[in-house]
Amino acid sequence: MVAWMWPMLRRRWRALLPACVLALVTAAAAVGLLGVAGWFLTATALVSGALATFNLFVSSAMVRGLAFTRILSRYGERVTGHAATLQLLADLRTRVFGRLLRLDAGQLARWRDGDLVARLTGDIDALDSVFLLSLLPLLVGALAGAVVVATLAAYVPLAAPVVGALWLIVLLLAPAWLARRVRRSGSARQEQAAALRQQVLQAVDGHADLLALDAADGAEAAFAGSSDQLRGAALDESRVLASGQALALACGGLAMLAVAAAGAIALHDERVGGALLVGCVLAVAALFEVAAPVLRGAARLGAAAAASRRVRELERTEPEIVDPPQPARLCPLGTLEFRQLRFRHHPALPLLEGVDLRIAPGERVVVTGVSGSGKSTLLAMALRLRDPQAGGIFWEGVDLRDAALADLHRRVALLPQDAPVFLGSVRDNLRIGDPAADDARLWDVLREAGLEAEIRALPGGLDQWLGEGGRTLSAGQARRLCLARVLLTDAALIALDEPTEGLDQAAEQALFRDLPRILRGRGLLLVTHAQTPSGFADATWELVEGVLRRKPASDTS
Repeated sequence: MVAWMWPMLRRRWRALLPACVLALVTAAAAVGLLGVAGWFLTATALVSGALATFNLFVSSAMVRGLAFTRILSRYGERVTGHAATLQLLADLRTRVFGRLLRLDAGQLARWRDGDLVARLTGDIDALDSVFLLSLLPLLVGALAGAVVVATLAAYVPLAAPVVGALWLIVLLLAPAWLARRVRRSGSARQEQAAALRQQVLQAVDGHADLLALDAADGAEAAFAGSSDQLRGAALDESRVLASGQALALACGGLAMLAVAAAGAIALHDERVGGALLVGCVLAVAALFEVAAPVLRGAARLGAAAAASRRVRELERTEPEIVDPPQPARLCPLGTLEFRQLRFRHHPALPLLEGVDLRIAPGERVVVTGVSGSGKSTLLAMALRLRDPQAGGIFWEGVDLRDAALADLHRRVALLPQDAPVFLGSVRDNLRIGDPAADDARLWDVLREAGLEAEIRALPGGLDQWLGEGGRTLSAGQARRLCLARVLLTDAALIALDEPTEGLDQAAEQALFRDLPRILRGRGLLLVTHAQTPSGFADATWELVEGVLRRKPASDTS
């Protein structure tokens, strides 16, 4: 797990270094504060009859200085440590999300939506313990222990090896034992947390169906079962952590007894003063308090290891559709041609069998067919979101598999049936089509899509905040907004998948009448169940049993 995250840790070393330094200062101040305070109080009591010979001001200043240093360094450590950790998690999310974007729809379909969300959120969040509660406390504990043992070796040498051995038990052996014990419960906790997120997302998305089918009680029971399992796994981890803390307390007590016993001998031999001995005993007590974060981190390593496995599973998935080593260039305008196209989702389920289709520049072609006949799959292959299993798709004679995906997507743009309106402003939604588009360009495409007046009437205009899924817009306005986003691409061929889905008949026909004007001479590949107006299409095809059949001109309406 650490080896997997090491490149990110190394890249962010400038952000991690202040947290490490401040953590060391905090530990040193904590150990020094308790040690100096014990020495100061004991020395004051021993010289109470002759205070004139004891400098109270220096000692009290040391105590106050160490106390303030500990407070400030602890605050700085928390701020810098969490900031660095958030940067690491942001890097990891960006890296994983980038890998997901390279996968095609078929690969993404292997995971449920809720599972992907759980991996991008909860699983990555669980990895914050790797630095904050594992690596950093371990580094601090090792250095603090070395300093304290070295000090004991100078003043109470008999206690130094005992304290060193007990400290190694708490710093290394106890965390290793804890990590081993929580491996199964931590993995179960992470799996159940992911299951809960998945169940919540599914219930929110399908709440209407759950209520309509009287299945809400079953969903609640399943959620309660997952919650109970998560609670059980968390309790197991808590019990193991309590055992580790008890072991640390026992080792700390034994270490203090060892220093006190060895110090009594040294005190009798006048090799060490009473005040200094008390300071050493309390410094050892403070040292073992430093081990608390190490134990907490070890108790969370099971969940972190499970989370890293789930995230790495996403990262290891290689995209099946990639650019060729030396991609061919596509001309700006060209004919899109399907030649003997064959595709099946399953060997026993024919879908597209020998499809031939030609779309010349500026030509409007309509493809109809029953649901499940392969129309959306045909559009997906036009953008090489899937590759055919036989035959090929060509742009002006160039096989799409020989071209770069980015080059193809500048030539062909797709408006899918379920194109979303994202939670954001009108401007945010439009600029997905062209991040560099200025406001004048945005208003132009809104005008082309017949949506300018409605957007100008909104209080915020382009900055108007849209609800999740475009809930603040009507269905027709949402479809036209998505169409405007596609128009920003300047693609020569626009592919539309059921653009009138969810619209009433009046809005549907209005959109079809506006499309020739909106396209401004661009080519169109339209997949629809709806009737198009007479004279709308240059050619209309019907997909029947995996084969395209051209419909006569009299049937194109």
